[in-house]
Amino acid sequence: MCFSLFLAGVSNTLFAQTDTAKKEGFNASEVIFGHILDNHEYHFTQYTDEAGVKHPVSIPLPIILYSPQRGLTAFLSNKFEEGKGTYNGYKIDDKEGKIVADDENVKVYDLSITRNVVQMVIGLTVLTWLLLSIASSYKKGHGVKSAPKGKQNLLEPVITFVRDEVAKPNLGARYEKYLPYLLTVFFFILINNIFGLIPGTANVTGNIAFTAVLGIISFVVIMFSTNSHFWAHIFNPPGVPFLVKMILVPVEFLGIFIKPFALIIRLFANMVAGHIIIICLISLIFIFGQMNAFAGYGASPVALAFTVFIYFIEILVAFLQAFIFANLTAVFIGQAFEGGDHQEETVHA
Repeated sequence: MCFSLFLAGVSNTLFAQTDTAKKEGFNASEVIFGHILDNHEYHFTQYTDEAGVKHPVSIPLPIILYSPQRGLTAFLSNKFEEGKGTYNGYKIDDKEGKIVADDENVKVYDLSITRNVVQMVIGLTVLTWLLLSIASSYKKGHGVKSAPKGKQNLLEPVITFVRDEVAKPNLGARYEKYLPYLLTVFFFILINNIFGLIPGTANVTGNIAFTAVLGIISFVVIMFSTNSHFWAHIFNPPGVPFLVKMILVPVEFLGIFIKPFALIIRLFANMVAGHIIIICLISLIFIFGQMNAFAGYGASPVALAFTVFIYFIEILVAFLQAFIFANLTAVFIGQAFEGGDHQEETVHA
């Protein structure tokens, strides 16, 4: 309901600024990429005063720059006047969106705290607080000698699900060793996915750098889980003719790197796609409204209805993608040491 009211408010803002929209035109691609890409502020909306001057409604974030020639510089992002101004010898490049110096000979290293960084810190803080508070409750005997309450009652079924449906089936007797990592990855992705669905926030999991780091970490865990049996099957597959090995070995070797790459692209693509669809549907209101006010009003109910529908689908996708990432990670880890220790019994749920 809150999301629907937010969208309705955005639509009303459009029709209140019909004349301005007709003069300048609505740039859908700018809105879409402005939402899914990282930024130096939390931008919510903007309004135009009687003099025709636009005023953004946003939360500026710290910009931290280092230059060997100028030293360390720090200021808030609103000093750039919506990216059109120059402040303290620096400006935002209109083409690439990067902060550069007004002098081409000056080298700049951007150490700014962007909205993706802020949101990841918030997500990590929430995750740490949530798990530590639940652990503290268990230490006090709550949920052990009595029924779970509050946050325990909410998360215990999820933790049990990851243990019984992800860790045990794929990792067997070694599931306890990898369960903390799988739970951390699952909840960290889930929290950032949910935060990304709040209007005005950043889509952190839709950032390829974010998913790449998670994929690389999983790759390191997979590599440290390998054994001689694994590498023997990669470079010398048993029972395979020599000529076939010449083709199979390079494919198997590339598969080592393709697995984490699949984790990276799957999470990134799914989270970006949903956000783009939602913004495209909302953009239809602006596009039709720019052509004709009545067309804009006519497109609003349809666009809002589809947007709310896709939004609820995205809530499902937020949980699903966290599960898929954790599950595939467990599968790949299990494949890394599979067959190396047949003497260990498989643990059943």
